[in-house]
Amino acid sequence: MIEIKNLKFKYNQDQTSYTLNDVSFHVKHGEWLSIVGHNGSGKSTTARLIGGLLVADSGQIIVDGQELTEETVWDIRDKIGMVFQNPDNQFVGATVEDDVAFGLENKGLPYKEMVSRVQEALSFVGMMDFKDREPARLSGGQKQRVAIAGIIAMRPSILILDEATSMLNPEGRQELIQYIEDIRQQYGMTVLSITHDLDEVAMSNRVLVLKQGKVESISSPRELFSRGSELVDLGLDIPFSALLTQKLKNQGLIDCEGYLTEKELVEQLWEYLSKM
Repeated sequence: MIEIKNLKFKYNQDQTSYTLNDVSFHVKHGEWLSIVGHNGSGKSTTARLIGGLLVADSGQIIVDGQELTEETVWDIRDKIGMVFQNPDNQFVGATVEDDVAFGLENKGLPYKEMVSRVQEALSFVGMMDFKDREPARLSGGQKQRVAIAGIIAMRPSILILDEATSMLNPEGRQELIQYIEDIRQQYGMTVLSITHDLDEVAMSNRVLVLKQGKVESISSPRELFSRGSELVDLGLDIPFSALLTQKLKNQGLIDCEGYLTEKELVEQLWEYLSKM
């Protein structure tokens, strides 16, 4: 669905090094790919280049078989929905309902179809009861749900999340991540998320690690989490289950190799207790 070939970019020509230096990767149709790394590693820059908000110095960006150029940028933007860290920067409507309808009005959709899509999108994220509210008066989690609803209504092929959960509390993050997975399953969207959140990473199919503007690795979440203390050097925390697993192994309470999810860890403990 997305193919990146030898991408290079710097914000100004006075920079001594590239923000992105020869970056190549792909995202399959319907896949959820997370991009992680330290601040300044090029994560958000990558998202903005794919969305046509920045122009690469060299390399290719191919979206759904179409190369991103000055001539194709608007066609490609129609295929992409982006949700940023601060949803306030995306609101344009006086009410929640108006805001979700804004993009549809710009596309010139018939009124009846527009109403149907807005209602479907708001119902999907549980915001129908707030349709007449001012977006500015909503909580952080509610604002992000409205931003997601606006994307659902437009029905793009690709959803790009740029630190979209970073300003939410743990409960709000988990709720939003589940909405995103539900959207991916129901609408067949391809998801690209820029994140530091371990729960968000765990939900993805693959994880791309950027380090100093280059691809450090591409792996499954399980393979990434198995790297233990290396995760700190990559700008991530060590998962709680990994820390607890190591302590239990040190005490001889469990015997396993590699990363265990919290569910798998509980199963290991039950197995140990059943033998006592």
